[in-house]
Amino acid sequence: MAASADRTRRVGLFVTCLIDLMRPSVGFAAVKLLEDAGCTVEVPLQTCCGQPAYNSGDRGTTRALAERVIETFRAYDYVVAPSGSCAGMIRTHYPELFDDDPNWLPKADALAAKTHELTSFLVDVLGVTRVDAAYDGAVTYHDSCSGLRELGVKAQPRRLLASVEGLRLVEMDETDVCCGFGGTFAVKYGDISGAIVERKAQNIVESGAPTVLAGDLGCLMNIAGKLSRDGCPVAVRHVAEVLAGMTDEPPIGQPARRGPAE
Repeated sequence: MAASADRTRRVGLFVTCLIDLMRPSVGFAAVKLLEDAGCTVEVPLQTCCGQPAYNSGDRGTTRALAERVIETFRAYDYVVAPSGSCAGMIRTHYPELFDDDPNWLPKADALAAKTHELTSFLVDVLGVTRVDAAYDGAVTYHDSCSGLRELGVKAQPRRLLASVEGLRLVEMDETDVCCGFGGTFAVKYGDISGAIVERKAQNIVESGAPTVLAGDLGCLMNIAGKLSRDGCPVAVRHVAEVLAGMTDEPPIGQPARRGPAE
């Protein structure tokens, strides 16, 4: 992996709730990518970024969670999340949360300034131009809303995927259109969410790619659920797993492989 390495960077990995509970392999892939790029990676004891509470209008709970995150990650050179959604929450909304608090606002601003989505950090901050990975076949890519619109994450994952041996990127129609998840949106507005993910699934299938990638596990779980309900065999993976060459884990939504003794 090519990267600028003037000194060791101490990175605090913000794992995210969904990755911790549903897909730990994405966290391990993120650690590998960061360490390959010359970073020292630590995973401190952490909590939710507060986005579900924020989206539900519960500012008190959101602030309490944000204060814990700010204190937990204040000592690191950078904070990196394999999620545009959580990184966007910290970078964009934490300063807004504390704009009336002269004590916490500087701390929120400081954390926001050093927080990055994974692929953006690798490309834009570290200058990574290639990864040492291989993936046999075509993939299509879904641009998650928060990463794209709040953080400008679009070219970065594609730039890294272009260096993966054997991988061919096939762009779907409306790649930058929402998948319908939106966190609590999918719960509050199930019918609308279902209609949106139906269109997303159709675009994925029509791309002809046997694998779909994205940078947010929430989107991927929503997409995987729809494809599974439709009986569609398209594999669903987090982009970090492919970039790290860590694809032994079954695709999202598929059962774990069992050994011969099981």
